[in-house]
Amino acid sequence: MTQIIDADTHIAEPPQMWEHLDPDFYDRRPVLIQIPGDTVYGHFNAMWLIDGKIVPKAAGRASNILVTPTLQDFVQKNLDVTSRDMTDMDLRYSHMDFMGTDVQVIYPTLFLAWLTDDPTLEAALAQAYNRHLGGISDRSEGRIRWALVPPLRDIDATIREMHFGAEHGAVGLFFRGIEKDLMLDDPYFFPVYEEAQSLGLTICVHQGQGAPALNNLVDIRRSSSFTHGRLPPLSAFRNLVANRIPEEFPRLRFGFIETGASWVPFVFHCLRTLSTEEPWRWGPRLFEQYNMWVSYEVDEDLPYLVDYIGEDHIVVGTDYGHHGREGVIADPSAQLHMVKTLRSREEYPSALVDKLLSDNPRALYGI
Repeated sequence: MTQIIDADTHIAEPPQMWEHLDPDFYDRRPVLIQIPGDTVYGHFNAMWLIDGKIVPKAAGRASNILVTPTLQDFVQKNLDVTSRDMTDMDLRYSHMDFMGTDVQVIYPTLFLAWLTDDPTLEAALAQAYNRHLGGISDRSEGRIRWALVPPLRDIDATIREMHFGAEHGAVGLFFRGIEKDLMLDDPYFFPVYEEAQSLGLTICVHQGQGAPALNNLVDIRRSSSFTHGRLPPLSAFRNLVANRIPEEFPRLRFGFIETGASWVPFVFHCLRTLSTEEPWRWGPRLFEQYNMWVSYEVDEDLPYLVDYIGEDHIVVGTDYGHHGREGVIADPSAQLHMVKTLRSREEYPSALVDKLLSDNPRALYGI
């Protein structure tokens, strides 16, 4: 029987996560705060206080909307809070069964945002996250896999976390499309790529707000997450390809997650106009040669995208954890109906659907 792998889901980080924080950082731990619901933040009225900043900050410049902490009124309207924060794993597994998924790959929520200017605190927060997720994965009998959070401003600490993750169910490293002021083709990251290749971990480029200078341009209520969250992975793909970085790490896998796939033809066009490469390069053979996969959203034109990406390098995820309920804001990538929808489309060959739901995410994540 085909094992369905949900390539993109999330945890809404709970307060229990910080029990794993290094005791030396106890007095700087994230603190949960709640404010009245009649301020400018509205029903996004609970935040983490981290290094003197509130996260999420739901209004103004450098703003974002996250489902952590779950004490926010807009999250509390849901009946599945303890599944989102993974404090009730039986409930989480029951939802997986209902959706028809056997394995979830977990991505962070809080770490989509820029949390601190202090690399030492960043490393401590990442370590706490990784210990928490590693424990959940260890107890999951293979149903929960995860992308570890690397403290990328400390390469030695990142490599230590990679070894921990590889031993405790991690399948990759969570990257945002821009990390502080560095693009992902920067040689600074090469030691991480080399170690990831050695350990069999995937570089998972997920939409997220990792560049403070870019974040400060954006008010999420006017721009949503498009500018500072969804565009950076496209730039990462462009630079990795244009500068042939995958050729330096031929066994390293790259995934572009929660990005949709409709941008691929446009970025190929941009690359092609500045290149003398043969036309075949801008199509499925590039994804095969560079070990790259892209996530698909079920309202996109799949046959059109297959022409550019190929059947073997497209994955799909529900975005569980960021999903909504009636009257509740949801991430635009949320698609809990993913399996049912794909299975119901008679125009899609069953072998192609099996690839999207099982074979391709297995290859991407090395499961």
